[in-house]
Amino acid sequence: MGRRRRKGRNISGILLLDKPLGISSNKALQQVKNLYFAAKAGHTGALDPLATGMLPICFGEATKFSQFLLNSDKGYRVVGKLGIRTDSCDATGEIIESKAVNVSKKQLLKALDLFRGDTQQVPSMFSALKHNGQPLYKLARQGIEIEREARDICVYQLELVRFDEDEVELDIECSKGTYIRNIIDDLGQELGCGAHVTALRRTFVADYPVEQMVTIEALEGDLEQGYSLDHHLLPMDSPVMHLEEAVLDDDSAHYFGHGQAVNFAQFEPGELIRVYNEQDEFLGVAEVDDELMLAPKRLVVREREK
Repeated sequence: MGRRRRKGRNISGILLLDKPLGISSNKALQQVKNLYFAAKAGHTGALDPLATGMLPICFGEATKFSQFLLNSDKGYRVVGKLGIRTDSCDATGEIIESKAVNVSKKQLLKALDLFRGDTQQVPSMFSALKHNGQPLYKLARQGIEIEREARDICVYQLELVRFDEDEVELDIECSKGTYIRNIIDDLGQELGCGAHVTALRRTFVADYPVEQMVTIEALEGDLEQGYSLDHHLLPMDSPVMHLEEAVLDDDSAHYFGHGQAVNFAQFEPGELIRVYNEQDEFLGVAEVDDELMLAPKRLVVREREK
């Protein structure tokens, strides 16, 4: 029996997509994957259909390092409507409570203080978290409520951009796993009038350059002009640039590339290290073992090695 041919190109790299309003992250991913005619692609850190902004798309071997982006800090600009609470905490949900809004700026600023720094948050039933393999939002739509554990989060910065009677606009910088719509819902509860998200934009992920975000329309335009889309891609090691670096000689690089731990006694046990050969090719990520050897954790498989 012959091998089944993979459809699409074997490209590796990361695209900073400016996700459009009104479609799921998965729909956006499929559109971009088709534009690139890519064999393999995945996104990191889903955005709701209501949300726009930075959605890193990983192609090929870069998908192996997407976890580092999921774990990174993120920034958001959010608009919340006071006086109306919804079951999904955003404008796509059913209204469950309406109240008069009688909130002063002083009250608002005092309430915002409660959300800065290290706090705990109970994820919404309308999140993409899974229970027995099922996303919570699918269970929520069936009217099923599952008990969720509070999770540790950190809000590094929370700035009031605008306050107009029943509308609040905020800039938020936060740790992984922070649900912005939960912050708005909890803020509404704290103010005694309820609130929900009407607009949400992810402004950054990790240290990625915001100016290199690209829209689906821009990609389509490049294709129509006959340009290659590959110049938009960032290197596959870009998610791990915060890690320490090791450069291996040719012999060590050969063994490392074949899944063997190699000597490199410069780091502490448990450290994660990004690894290169002397030709400056990215080989993958290693974990320093108890014998101070670099043990492969995520390896890049190159075309010539396949």
